Amino acid sequence: MLKQPIIEKLTTMGLAAMARAFQEQMNCPDMTALSFEERFGLIVDFQATANDNRRMRNRLQSARLRLAASIEDLDFKT
Repeated sequence: MLKQPIIEKLTTMGLAAMARAFQEQMNCPDMTALSFEERFGLIVDFQATANDNRRMRNRLQSARLRLAASIEDLDFKT
């Protein structure tokens, strides 16, 4: 199967991150050393991370926090 139709189908299915990861793997010559399962696992992990990041970004936007805060800014010395 041709690569471009695969990328288009993934994008149509709402798996744009997976399509990007697949395209990056096709452009990287070092990926041929990995087995199919390892390469597929990397693609799935890329999609899962993108989904988690999108969910977190949406939750932060809907929270409408006044200040940008992070865990690293907490002071536990007291």
